[in-house]
This record gives sequence, C-alpha cells and structure tokens, in this order.
Amino acid sequence: MKKIKILIIKLGYSETLDPEVGRTVSLGDVLRTTPLLGALKEKYKNSHISWLVSEKAEPLLHNNSYIDRLLVWDSFIPFQLQLEKFDLLINLEKVPGICALSDTIDAWNKHGFRFNSETGNYDGYEQGLEIVDYINQKSIGEISQNCWQKSLIELLGLKWSNKNYILGYEPKTKEVHDIGLNFEVGLKWPKKAMPMTKWEDLASSLQEMGYSISWQKGLNSIYEYIDWVNSCKTIITHDSLGLHLALALNKRVISLFGPSLHKEICFNEDSVIIEAPNQDMNNMEIDTILEKFRDE
Repeated sequence: MKKIKILIIKLGYSETLDPEVGRTVSLGDVLRTTPLLGALKEKYKNSHISWLVSEKAEPLLHNNSYIDRLLVWDSFIPFQLQLEKFDLLINLEKVPGICALSDTIDAWNKHGFRFNSETGNYDGYEQGLEIVDYINQKSIGEISQNCWQKSLIELLGLKWSNKNYILGYEPKTKEVHDIGLNFEVGLKWPKKAMPMTKWEDLASSLQEMGYSISWQKGLNSIYEYIDWVNSCKTIITHDSLGLHLALALNKRVISLFGPSLHKEICFNEDSVIIEAPNQDMNNMEIDTILEKFRDE
C-alpha cells in the first residue's frame, strides 16, 4: 500500500499562533509543535512524514521516531521540494518567502499559511483560514486561549488526545540535583527574564534550606542542555525552551511568568505556576517561590 506523504514546514522563525513574524528561531515553538506528529500518525497510520526545520532547531527533532525524514533548511532544499510530490503539506511558518515556497510545492492538500501575492504577506489556505482567524482574534483579545498544542491540533482538523512533547534525544544523565535554576531566556523575548539578583537571592535561600542547586548548563549545546534538565528533580524556570524541555522530561516544574501567558501551556500535574505582579518580572517575589519548598 502506498504511504501518504506528508510535509511539515516548521523552521521556528515565526510563532505559529501569534501575529509575530521574525527571523530569530524560537526553539520552544518548534518543540511544542511535536505533539502534532502523534495526531498525524493516529489519523494517517500508513504515512511518511518529512519535516523541514532550521539548522538551529534540528537537534530538537533529530532521531524523532515519528519523523521519517528530517530536512534541514539550506539554499538547496527549496529546489528539491519544488520537484517532489506530497499528499499533504502543512506550512506553519508565516515568513512570506517560506509561504511563497509552500505555494510552489506540489501537494494534493495544503494546510496552514500561504503567500498573499497582493499584500506580500502571509495568508491562509482554505484549510488554514481558521488559524489566521484565530491569530486575528487572539491579537485583539477576543478568544479564550486554550492549551497551545490542543488549539493547533484541532485547528488542523486533527484529534487532540493530551499528547506530550516528543523528543528524539535520549538524555545521558540521572537525577543528581534537587533543583535546577533555568535563568536564561532566548534573545527573542528578553522581558520574560527575572533579574539575576533575584535568582542569586533565590539560590542562597534554597541552599540554606538544605537543597542542592544547579545553575543552568548547556547554553551552547541543546543536547548538553537536555542532559542538564534531566539531571534535576525540579526545574525553576522562565517561560522558555527550558520550561518545555522540563515538561517533555516529566520534571516537577515551577514556572515564572511575566508578560507571557501560562494558559497556552499544557502543564504536568506537579507543575506550579507563579505570575509576577503586574506581569513585570522585576516584581517577582522570591518568597512566593520559596513557599513552594517550605512545607517539604
């Protein structure tokens, strides 16, 4: 029986369900797209899935058992894809040039974003107009935001069944630290960061309470970063890639939120959400975080 050929275009340049379009890769946005793979395999059991991703985000998808072919973006890939045929194409990038490439690829069905030749911007395929409408409504606060993965999967016409993130990399570490402090945020959203002085005060207080502390490691290697997250029993983190990795590895997570929204994230049962007063991370109260450990 002929396999159904599916192409996912998700490099990480633009936030899928937000108006933002940029060129700084959002690693977290790539990782939280991975539950889509399980939903596709459930619907199309006899399928062959290709995923086009940026070089920076490729380690997050490498060796993923749901991906039959991982394509890393370079100057040659567009020519290859323009001569291939697919049954289903799902473009989750809003960068106009990538939308234009998506339009030139031969596929029976297309979902997600296309190029609008009149405006020079992104638009939605007929089977992607609901996603564009969702983005427009979200930008003016007219929708009640649900779990990001659930929203995406259902907008693509697939079944949501509480699928977790899917990592291909198998961590090489064991739990040796009580608490990991995930203090860095990506270049894209610097306002998500709690001031370093507060992190230092938090670390001192936790050590006085008898907890072993580990500061974030693996800043230059995603694999080392995953290994570090896996070495900690609990992760205290901003809304960043580290949060999504900790959830993927089923860690206890204490997540600190400022300007971003926690409602879009599918948390584990042991997760704790702490919001900064007035959504400003400069106002985050250390005692509020410490309270989560004082009764243990």
